[in-house]
Formats: sequence, C-alpha cells, structure tokens
Amino acid sequence: MTVNTTLIAPGAEAYDTALAQFDRATSILKLPTGVIEFLRLPKREYTFNFPVQMDSGETKIFTGYRVHHNIVLGPSKGGIRYSPHVNLNEVRALAMWMTWKCALMQLPYGGAKGGVVVDPHQLSARENEMLTRRFASELVPVISPHIDIPAPDMGTNSKTMAWIMDTYSMTVGYSVPAIVTGKPLNIGGSEGREEATGRGVIIIMDEALKRKGLYEPEKSRLIIQGFGNVGSHAALHAIEKGYQVVGISDVGGGVYDPNGLDIKELYTFTRSGHMLADYDQPGVEHVSNKELLELDCDVLIPAALEGQITERNAGRVKAHLIVEGANGPTTPIADEILRSRNITLVPDILANAGGVTVSYFEWVQDLQFFFWDEVEIMRQLTRILHKAYDRVVRFAEEKDVDLRTAAQAYAIDRVAQATITRGFYP
Repeated sequence: MTVNTTLIAPGAEAYDTALAQFDRATSILKLPTGVIEFLRLPKREYTFNFPVQMDSGETKIFTGYRVHHNIVLGPSKGGIRYSPHVNLNEVRALAMWMTWKCALMQLPYGGAKGGVVVDPHQLSARENEMLTRRFASELVPVISPHIDIPAPDMGTNSKTMAWIMDTYSMTVGYSVPAIVTGKPLNIGGSEGREEATGRGVIIIMDEALKRKGLYEPEKSRLIIQGFGNVGSHAALHAIEKGYQVVGISDVGGGVYDPNGLDIKELYTFTRSGHMLADYDQPGVEHVSNKELLELDCDVLIPAALEGQITERNAGRVKAHLIVEGANGPTTPIADEILRSRNITLVPDILANAGGVTVSYFEWVQDLQFFFWDEVEIMRQLTRILHKAYDRVVRFAEEKDVDLRTAAQAYAIDRVAQATITRGFYP
C-alpha cells in the first residue's frame, strides 16, 4: 500500500454539508418558514486581522474568525482551532453543528466556533503564546461567561485556554475562570475534560452496539482515523473495555494490524514527538488515511477532519457501524450511500458531544466555585449521553428516519420551539 501523508482538507464543502443536513432535517418538521430561515443563518460573524511579532523580529498579520450561530437557548459555546485550513465557511459550519449538539444534549447553550489561519507546528512556544494572547485581546469585546465561552479544538489545548483566560482576566481586572473551558485543573479546569470527547464516543458506541445486539467487546475490531485528543482517548478507553483497535492514523498516515495494535505503546510513542509513520513493529502495516477508512473492521470511528467519508469511498467502507468522533466527517451523498448499504451511522452531534457536556460541567463549577470529582463527572456524562441516545432512537423510530436526520431534527425543533416561545424582538 502507498502512504498518503495528508488528510482530505476541509473547505467550503463543510458549510454546504451543514446546510444540506439542515434542509433534510427541517423537511420533516412543520415549522414556520421565517423560523427556518432564522435558524439557517449565523447570528454574528467576526473576522479579525491582527499583528504578531515573530521571534525573528518580523511582524506578521494573521486572520482569525469567531462565529456565533445562535443564542436562543443561552450563551454560545464552541472551540477555537488553529489550522492553515481554517476559513469562514468551515467556522460557520462548525458553529451551526455546535448549536444542534448543545440543543440535542439539552445544554443551556447556543453554538459558536472560532479559529486562526495558522499552522501551530510552525510556531515557537513564544510565538504561539503571543498569537493566542493577541487573538484573545481581539475577542474580548465579543466573549464573556454569559455571552460566548470558547474551548480548545484542533491545534489548541489547555495551555491555549490558560492564555486566553489570563488575557481576558487581565483586561477586565479580575480572574474570570468561566470565560473558557478546557483549562488546566489548577486554574479552574474540570476533572475528566481532556478525555471527555473520546470517552463519550466509546460510551455512545457501546450503546449503539447494544441496540444492534452486537455488544461483544472482545470480538469487535475498531479502526480510528485520528490520534489526537479525541481519537487517542477513544482508543485508550476502548481497550480498557476490552475492544481491539486494529487501525489508527494521524496526519502523516496510519498503522494497521488485524491482530490488534498496542495502543498504550503507540500513545507513548506519539506523545514523545514521533509520527505514526515512524512506528515500526512486526506485523504492523503502514497505510494512508484514505486506505484506513476502507479496511476490514466492525466499527469505524472517523475522529479527524470534516469530509473524510465521501461518495468516492462510502461504497468501500467495510464497517457495519460508524461513530463520528469528528465534526462533519461524512458528506450528504456518502450518507445516502451508507444508508443504502444498511450501515448504521451515529452522527457527530450525538457521538462526540461528551466534550461540550463536560465543558458545561466545568462552566457550572467555575460559576459556583464548587468542584466535582472525576467519578461524579463520568457518572453525569454517561447519564446524559445515554438519555440523548435514547431520545434520538425514539425520534428516529417515530419519524422513520436515520439517526443523523433524527438527531438534527430533534435539536432544530428544540431551538425552533424556544424561538417561537420567545418571539421576535421588537
């Protein structure tokens, strides 16, 4: 097999996908046309162009975005990503998906998303901090614990959130831990937040397999595209529960072993600065990200970027269950192909909602200055995810639709009914 060192890059098609999914979901709802149009468009969009002095002494101009899609149910919530592929349409799509995700989980949030067009791997530690703090200073007028609460995403982490929290706090003159979630524990972060999205993917996968009568962890083979925060913690939690992970990948490609990979060893290997392409062990085959999606397995977890399962490869997916760890990894045409092949797909706004759910827990803890232990965090997370999965299945059965349409339609209707109840001001 040849090694392709790139993932399929996201672009304007992410927003096209989000709108197509929205249109499909609203087609089964009886909502006023004006309400549908209101929910289809972002409420606010911000573009920031800001200077950063690099280590060389040169000043570079960077572009960042923040989109508030909807705030009917509460302040907007969503991550900030650093990537050379960030663009306004991608951020719009991610903000819209966050609205539906929060509504589906019955969290008191609307959706937001942000990002900076930059490759963080090309920045020194100092440059990363200076860029983050300058971007945070641009965000100060449009974020607050009661307006919009950022979080980490691709290319950012808890340290990024610490810098944003400190910049905001220094600007207003007092500490505001609730301004961001995904922070380090010692400045108001929550137990369980870092691994919440990945663990949530496996909690949802367990439930899906049980509903299909296929819950036999020791016999189930998993392939996970992506070995960042989401994919790695999903893989680690899966092997804890007895599942066999036979394939994983990062941006440089993947590794595959039909007899199962040593996930703990791979986690240590990659966290010490290595790429999976550098991993060399007997029986382990190197594959591209494209090839990984088409390998033999029982469950496929795309946990990387948008637009990975398309009309070009959906017909060759061998998994009988797909659980979307990433946002928007499957295009609408691919959805149709997978449905025609009777492949069950658990959609992103349900499957990867563990992160925003524990972010909600963190925000609540910060506002109250009262913190929970990890046992309580995971108990509450499991309870909320199970209830959400049950709501989606019941709605799908009632409307005779697939799980993605059911999840989105349920969430959209919840926001729509709140909009109708509140009315349009003035």
